[in-house]
Amino acid sequence: MNASQAPDASEVREEILRAFSGVTLGDGVGLTEAQGLDRSEDEVARAARRMQDEKNDWRLIRPADLNRCNSSLSFFDAEGMRFHLPAFLIADLDGVYEFGMAFHLTHLDSQGIRQFSLLSPEQRAAVRSYLQYISTEDEYAFERPAILRALVEFWT
Repeated sequence: MNASQAPDASEVREEILRAFSGVTLGDGVGLTEAQGLDRSEDEVARAARRMQDEKNDWRLIRPADLNRCNSSLSFFDAEGMRFHLPAFLIADLDGVYEFGMAFHLTHLDSQGIRQFSLLSPEQRAAVRSYLQYISTEDEYAFERPAILRALVEFWT
C-alpha cells in the first residue's frame, strides 16, 4: 500500500465521527471501571468507578483520561469497546494519545475478536480507514506488517 491509497487524517477523523455518532456505553464496561478490572478490584469498588465514567457521549472523554487509563482497552467488553474506541482512535489521530492503537487492533485473540463483535459495518470500515492511514505513518513503521495482515485477515 502506498500513501496515495490511504485516506488523510481529517477524512478518517470525519469517518469515525459519523460511524460512531450516537453510540452510548449502555451496560458496557466504563473507562475507569476497566481500570478496576485491571486491578482485580471487587464489585463495590468497580461500581464506584463506574459512577464517574462517561456513559452517553464518548466525545466528552478527555485525552488525559485515555492516557491515564490506557490499559482499559484490554478490559472492555464489546459494548465498552464500541463506546470508547472512537475516542482512542481520534486522540491518536490528533497526536494526543501517547500509546498508539495498532496493537489492540492487530493482535486479535478470541477476546480481542469478541471486543469488536458489536461494531457495525460502517464502524468496521472506519477502523479499516484508520488502519490504512496509520500503515503509512512513520511512527507505525515497526507495526506495519501486523497492520497490513490485520487489514486482510480481520478488518475486511
